[in-house]
Order: sequence, then C-alpha cells, then structure tokens
Amino acid sequence: MRKEVIRKGYYNLILNSIWVGILATLLGVSLKNSTAFFEESLLENIEHFPVLYIFLPSIGITIIYFTRKYLFKGKQNKGIKEIFNTLEKRKDELPFYKIPSHYINGFLTVVFGGSTGIEVSTVVATAAIGSSVYKKDKVANAYKTELICAGVAAGVTTLFGSPIAGLLFAIEVISRKVNKTLFLSCAISIAIAQTFIFFFDNKKLFDFEVFNWNYHAIPYMILLSILAGIVAVFFTKSVIFIKTKFAQIKSNFIRVNTGALLVGLGIFIFPALYGDSYHAIPELILTPNYQTISIGFIASLVFIVFLKPIAASLTLGAGGDGGVFAPSIVTGAILGIFIALFCNHFFDTELIVLNFALIGAAAMLSAAIHAPLTALFLTCNIVDNGFALFIPLLIGVYIAKYIAIFLCNYNVYTYEKGKKKLSIQLK
Repeated sequence: MRKEVIRKGYYNLILNSIWVGILATLLGVSLKNSTAFFEESLLENIEHFPVLYIFLPSIGITIIYFTRKYLFKGKQNKGIKEIFNTLEKRKDELPFYKIPSHYINGFLTVVFGGSTGIEVSTVVATAAIGSSVYKKDKVANAYKTELICAGVAAGVTTLFGSPIAGLLFAIEVISRKVNKTLFLSCAISIAIAQTFIFFFDNKKLFDFEVFNWNYHAIPYMILLSILAGIVAVFFTKSVIFIKTKFAQIKSNFIRVNTGALLVGLGIFIFPALYGDSYHAIPELILTPNYQTISIGFIASLVFIVFLKPIAASLTLGAGGDGGVFAPSIVTGAILGIFIALFCNHFFDTELIVLNFALIGAAAMLSAAIHAPLTALFLTCNIVDNGFALFIPLLIGVYIAKYIAIFLCNYNVYTYEKGKKKLSIQLK
C-alpha cells in the first residue's frame, strides 16, 4: 500500500511538472520577446524626441497603478517575498491572479523605461503557475515546493538560455535545499524550457563571443570583483532606503510621479538607464573599437554605475514591478567596462573589455542575490563560448559574494527576515 502511494505521488509530480514546464516556458518566452520588441520599438521612435524620456516612466507606472487598483482590486505585488511566504508558511500566498498581474506590470514597467528588468516578474509569475497547478490537481502537500521551483527554474531558463542557472537559482535562492523530488521536478521543467529555446529561441542575450583570457589580468579581475561586491551593497542599501521613504508618502499621485519623474530625468541625461538597459551594453563594449576613449566617456561610466541602482530603486519605490536581476547584471557589466578602459587608458594594460564586462556582471549579480553558482552559469550562457571564462568568473562570483556579506549580511530578498518590525515590501 505504501509503495502504491509513493508511486502515485511520483506519477502526479512528473505529470504536473510537465504542465508547469510547458506553461512557465510559454509565459517566460512571450514576456521576454514582447517586452524586448516593444522596448526597442519605443526607443527607436523617441530617439529624436529625447524630452519624452522624462515622462514615459510616469505613463507606465501610472497605468500600473490603475491596473492594480481596478483590474486586480488593489492587491499589491511583493516580488520574490511572495514566494518565500508561501513556502515558509505553507499557505496559498500565490493565487492565480499573480500570473497576469506580474506579467502585465513587469511588461509595462520595462517598456515605458522603468529602470529594472522582467526577471523577478517572470520568476514570481512562473512560481504562481507552479502553485496554481499544485492547488488545482491536489498534489501531495510535500510537493508544493517542487512545483513552485519547477516553474521558477523554467522561467529563468527561458530568460537566459541556461538550464543550469535555472536549476541553481531554484535551489540557491528559492528552496535553499535539494532532494530527489525537487531535482526531478526542476529537471523536467528545464528540459522542456531548454528544448523550446533550442528550436525556437536560441539567441544569446548579447551577440558577442569570448575567445580567451590572460593570466596577467587576474589582479585586475580581483579588484573588479571587490568593487562589484561593494557596489552590490550600495544597491541593496539604496533599494531598502528608497522603498522605505516612498512607503511613507501617503499620496499615491505624489509617490508615483516623484519616483517616475526622477527616473525619467535620469534617462534623459543617460539614455542607457532606459528599461532593463541591456541595449546599452553592446554599444559601450564596442565604443573603444570606433573612437578614441575620452576622460568624459570614462567618467560617464562611473555615473551610470551609481545611477542605475538608484534609478532601479526609484522605479520600485514608485510602484514599478521588477527587481535587482537586470540592474545588477548591467551595473556590473558597466563597472567591468570602466575598469578595463580605465586601466587600458592610463596603464596600457590591454585588458579585454568584453571579459571584464562579463566578470563584472557575474560578480555583481552574485553579490546582490548571494547566489554565486547561479551568477556563474547564467553569465557563461549570455554570450557565445562564455565557458572560456569559467575560472575567472568562478573567482569573481565568490570574491564579490563574500565581500558583500562581510559588509552587509543580508540582501533585498532576506532583509525582512531580521527586520520584521518594518513593513517595507522588497521586490
């Protein structure tokens, strides 16, 4: 009898993991491609009218405000914290409406210039798919975590084309444990996601190829990793501080427009801050190939490194839907570009700009979410032949993580656990 119950449980888990994988893959691919298409289209149409940059985030976040108020009956999105609540408290904290809510609001935030990304929106929406399938088919209570993680793993896989990163994110950040059933459910869902990507959506995030790296660059890579850990802490502190201050603003109109207009003003000065900012990285990497690097250009990189976390924090504080994923990757990449160009310009070091951009992206993401293996494998998959940088990336993600932990023992996902008296809700 017991073997029959176990066998039936595994059968239900496999069947439902397949459904979760299919649905999460379709959601992730559609959100990624539709957001990229409309973001690029809007950028192309307004590049001759840059003053519009100031107002677009206000339009997007205002629409989000009204969709939350009327379409979703005033229910707020709380980001990845929602997943932690449903796993830790074993309550149904991820109702079905979280799927369209995060999908629509994540899309609107990024397309209209909100300086964040769709990653967290995708993660929570796909987790809600897993939760909804679990509730609908009455899978054994022990498999709730498995199906939620299956959705998350498939979602991350579709965004970055990395099944290993999808699996590791589900383990490192969401479940923080691994067992046979968790591995089985995630393996099924990411196999479905990776199969779809292989045949229909196999374009890398950045159209670059890594060729090699030099041992003499290791000291500079270590310096970059240390700085990435420090900047990640600055990002964490910025999100917490700005969201706390914005939560104290009682007027919805003032809160939404203050944050959105400040973001718009930042985009007007530095268009690289628009949306997820992935579009800015290729241009910044290729710039040294086409023009002489000026001190002004190098200085602008420094400004963007500090403004991107602030712009992302303002977007979230104003009511945008998103998180720290894309801002961390972009900020780290620009920090890496700055280090490479600065050293090449003043010390004739001949550092490879692309390599440093990737190491910076991985190190910053690792430090921001305390998930070095996720950051490592994700970064290896966002360009062609990224695994050629495996060793320097491995060194970078761990140095950055432990520098960040040394300076600040929490991140935006774990802050509230030690600060329950505060009511801020982090994305």
